[in-house]
Amino acid sequence: MSFQVPRKAILTKEQLEFFQTSKTHQELVSYIEVLNDAVVGVRLTDECSLSTGAAAVLVLLDSVERVARDTPPVENSASRFGNSAFRTFYDRVSEVSPELHTSLPDLPSDAIEELSVYFSEAWGNRTRIDFGSGMELNFLCWLLCLERLLVLQETDHKAIVIRLFWRYINIMRILQSTYWLEPAGSHGVWGLDDYHFLPFLFGSAQLRGHKYIRPKAIHDPEIVEEYSKDYMYFACIAFINSIKTASLQWHSPMLNDISAVKTWDKVNSGMLKMYLAEVLNKLPVMQHFLFGSFLPYDGPLPPPLHGDHVHAHDDLGGAGQKDVGWGDCCGIPVPSVFAAARAEAEKKHGFKLGEAEVPGVRPVPFD
Repeated sequence: MSFQVPRKAILTKEQLEFFQTSKTHQELVSYIEVLNDAVVGVRLTDECSLSTGAAAVLVLLDSVERVARDTPPVENSASRFGNSAFRTFYDRVSEVSPELHTSLPDLPSDAIEELSVYFSEAWGNRTRIDFGSGMELNFLCWLLCLERLLVLQETDHKAIVIRLFWRYINIMRILQSTYWLEPAGSHGVWGLDDYHFLPFLFGSAQLRGHKYIRPKAIHDPEIVEEYSKDYMYFACIAFINSIKTASLQWHSPMLNDISAVKTWDKVNSGMLKMYLAEVLNKLPVMQHFLFGSFLPYDGPLPPPLHGDHVHAHDDLGGAGQKDVGWGDCCGIPVPSVFAAARAEAEKKHGFKLGEAEVPGVRPVPFD
């Protein structure tokens, strides 16, 4: 197999429309659905088998957390935006990525360069110091590539979600709280969490068919606390409650609306529809998607960039960006929710929030 460094390819509406009918799109959707179905009725605390490759991925992720722990934030108290130490973290992870990948069993050495791009871009944007659903998608693509290369097995699907992906989410919480990563875009991830989408999708799958817990239970603090150890959905609600003081209906109106849905089956199917519509089928997200040998793009090429083309502005970095020639089209910078939480705590109580303390809405397609 011939490997290639992933690069961006989608720039126009026509290219996005081609992608929506492509084999790559179908395979991404299929992989998400397979992982979703693998965790129906499964708790985070359940036992599950790990292949040798899956266990090696967990060790690799531990190494990323160590890099974060060894890269403290710089003094940034005067700003509520991203901490520049994140760039040091990003560079260190990118530097050690090839070595980390060599620890994965049966991984062809000539595939490492391609995999490393998805891996490095899964932790956030180096230039903007932000994070959103596109970076989360890079991690999913990395997992898909590892499965294609037989590092991960089909028997790992449950473990991929409740062990590997959930480990990634917890590391991302460390990065978000340490470096005050800004939400990519001007309103977070479509009115859910400021950063993530997939934990709500997989988390609602975990709760499908639950005999007692209903979606409205997210408004009960005791239930949220009790079940946050077992279910991603409640863990995400607990996280939001830990850094935002007002009611969900004010700062997370989409989650508030979803809580009125009667069953988790409908929540889960609605989440999948929403992911397809608002992530995989949205140009502001998919213009940053990276195509390589595992996830190819063979559609129409972007038009030449000249004149007053809407995307013809300065390159702001990121994998594949200079090859195509567009920068940030994700909206104005948004202050980190952690910075806002700290400012609020200091204002009310003189309390300083450190990393140790913090572990336009569209209609909801849930009918």
